[in-house]
Amino acid sequence: MHAVVPPHRHSYVETPGLFTQEEADKVFASTGIHSRRILPKHLCASDMCVAAAERLLSNLGWSADSIGVLIFVSQDQDYSLPASACLMQARLGLPQSAACLDVSLGCSGFIYGTWIASQLLQGASGKRALVLCADTSSRHLLPDDRGTLPLFGDAGVATALEFDPDWPDSYVIVGTDGTGGQHIAVKAGGRRNPCMPEKAPFDDDTNARLYRDTRLYLNGAAVFSFTLKVVPKLVKDALGLAGLEAGALDMVVMHQANQFILEHLRKKTGIPEDKYLIDMKDFGNTSSASVPLAICHSLSDFFAERKKLLLGGFGVGWSWGALIADVQMDAPPMLTEITDDFPPLTLEQ
Repeated sequence: MHAVVPPHRHSYVETPGLFTQEEADKVFASTGIHSRRILPKHLCASDMCVAAAERLLSNLGWSADSIGVLIFVSQDQDYSLPASACLMQARLGLPQSAACLDVSLGCSGFIYGTWIASQLLQGASGKRALVLCADTSSRHLLPDDRGTLPLFGDAGVATALEFDPDWPDSYVIVGTDGTGGQHIAVKAGGRRNPCMPEKAPFDDDTNARLYRDTRLYLNGAAVFSFTLKVVPKLVKDALGLAGLEAGALDMVVMHQANQFILEHLRKKTGIPEDKYLIDMKDFGNTSSASVPLAICHSLSDFFAERKKLLLGGFGVGWSWGALIADVQMDAPPMLTEITDDFPPLTLEQ
């Protein structure tokens, strides 16, 4: 794994802005989020993933032409079309025989992306895959929304997978409940509620509505209720499928939503505190990148030998998933910063 974050950092604890200092301190105490990284406007989620993938391939000593699958998990694709994964294939120099596709998922995206890639590897001509997860969630926020501004940051992570027929089985459970789609949503910008006028420019009222509807709507109470209803059962079912007790796990890494939610989940699931990673203080909620980012930031020395992990994601959709797998890394997970002069991904490769 290799994670990439922007060098630009913002903290409401240090610069309260919309908050009083007391309010900002309370938000930090509840969420566990002290600061977030913000990507400059000329770069996109895909650029963080390209930077991470280039570093990861170099660290592993893998050639680009050995990659048979590339999955880009993001809800912040560069273009309506083509898929960003196609442009990444060209930029990274992957072979034309590689299967490359975008997956539009958020908080559960790393689990789904890893699962999809592992399934594709069993039938692909190549036996190596890249799972690239990134979002620029900070760009979805209204500048006066005190409920979301302190929470979300930007990050991208590349994860390498290699097929081994003799490796222990992995276990995956996923789920979906689209009745929760309304609770975490960006209502405008797609084809259902487009921002592009058909003929005449939009009137002022429409522009004002689109300004707000192209930003994130988050129903925090509904998210909390969903999480406590679904995720403890998800963990229990994943352990049951794998035939394991919680004590057999070396580490549990869940989607880093916020500290308040994760602490409640740990108590509900009975996972020991020393085997349960909470790490969003310096980055905030980074959506699809949060699970591998936490691993890269806090567990760089953890994988000297094989470890059994439970990884979980849950949120926008509603969508959720858990993966139990034996993990071994040929190079330690790392975290670096993307520079402002990083060459962005373009249509012309």
